Amino acid sequence: MPPRRRFRDPIQHHRVFHLTESRIAIAGHPIHAMMVGFPIALGFSTLGSDVLYWWSGDSFWVRVSLWASGASFLMGILAGLTGVAELLLVPGIRIRAASWTHAILAVMLLALLGTNWGSRLSGQDVLPWGLLMSALAAGLVAMTGWHGGKLVFDYGLGSHDAHRAAPSRTDSS
Repeated sequence: MPPRRRFRDPIQHHRVFHLTESRIAIAGHPIHAMMVGFPIALGFSTLGSDVLYWWSGDSFWVRVSLWASGASFLMGILAGLTGVAELLLVPGIRIRAASWTHAILAVMLLALLGTNWGSRLSGQDVLPWGLLMSALAAGLVAMTGWHGGKLVFDYGLGSHDAHRAAPSRTDSS
């Protein structure tokens, strides 16, 4: 029986595939990774305060949701700008399809966070649309975060020593 032929991934063998060191960083720590925790936590906080408003009827939770949704959107914009800068400036990030999936999901999430905040600013009732948008945003946060985590933990993107830890082109495994 002839030996099995391995398929070669043309993207993985591209000369820029392993050039993944962050360009938007402070002392080697990527700013995007530092900033994404804020919109994630605030997005889930918006959902939590909406549920508490639904449960209790206390208008305090409406104000909490307004502030949390606004801060989530604004911090998401800042995190998104640093993410777009990384995507455009780092060839090893730009060449991966998973990076583009993460970026598209993040733009969808920002649009939803902005819509959620805008509806609250215009005085629309939290129930049912605000709660529904918050739940959908929490689901999108989970999907976007999973793809972002995959880029960092599986591919080592944005890490200072990613190019040293990456397998060499001659590695047969």
